[in-house]
Amino acid sequence: MRGATQGLHCRAGAATPAASPEWGNEMAADPLRIEICVEGIDGLVAAQNAGADRVELCASLVEGGLTPSLGTIRQALAVARIPFHVIIRPRGGDFLYSELEFETMLADVVALRAMGVAGVVFGCLTADGEIDEPRMTALVEASRPMAVTCHRAFDMTRDVHAAVEALIRSGVDRVLTSGQRDSALEGVDILAATVAAANGRLKIMACGALDADNIAEVLTRSGADELHFAALETVKSPMRFRNEHVGMGGTAIEREFELTLTDEGAVRRTIAAARAAA
Repeated sequence: MRGATQGLHCRAGAATPAASPEWGNEMAADPLRIEICVEGIDGLVAAQNAGADRVELCASLVEGGLTPSLGTIRQALAVARIPFHVIIRPRGGDFLYSELEFETMLADVVALRAMGVAGVVFGCLTADGEIDEPRMTALVEASRPMAVTCHRAFDMTRDVHAAVEALIRSGVDRVLTSGQRDSALEGVDILAATVAAANGRLKIMACGALDADNIAEVLTRSGADELHFAALETVKSPMRFRNEHVGMGGTAIEREFELTLTDEGAVRRTIAAARAAA
């Protein structure tokens, strides 16, 4: 079934803005919404030009997505014609955060709310692989009126059904999941079970290696409410001078001279395939 939508106080001193038109449209009922995961401002523009309903704005997709810079978010607000949600993830790796990391996440949420961003994306787990309800609830409360998505931290939980109930209690609007497998096709049965467990109380947004060849099958078999994919291409850097003796950040030397871009044509084709099956 596709459709139906979906609690600690806001931090002291942070005014709660009125819901923006973007946020209101974002939460409206819709047969199918398709979100594109992008790295940086050029990716956002490519995704909206290709017909995306919404964008997840990230930095460093090589690490699974980190919080983008303030300048990137401001520029996105200036050029975006569609809602975008900003990932709140202070580092790569697991989703068990220190107290200081969690305070950083809260501060980012409050700052983005004040800027008028449409939505935020985050996830916190306990050491035992359960949803960290107190932290998720605090982040949700600090986020409103922005839309809230739990990212694929969900896919690292030990019990899908328990995680769904925890997210509902925390007040989350949607969860991004590949059915706890590397791809949505591999996890499609768990995706369908997650949709059934949510029963309209939490939007299920399917992801995981979706493309024009498989997105219709995943949508049909899972019954997901929304779809999410990143149509990325790697292109060579236009740098003419290259110091082959130095690598930045410990990555392979060739990575220093490659760019990860959103493939506008692939986005269009994949969206068309999903719309045809909806």
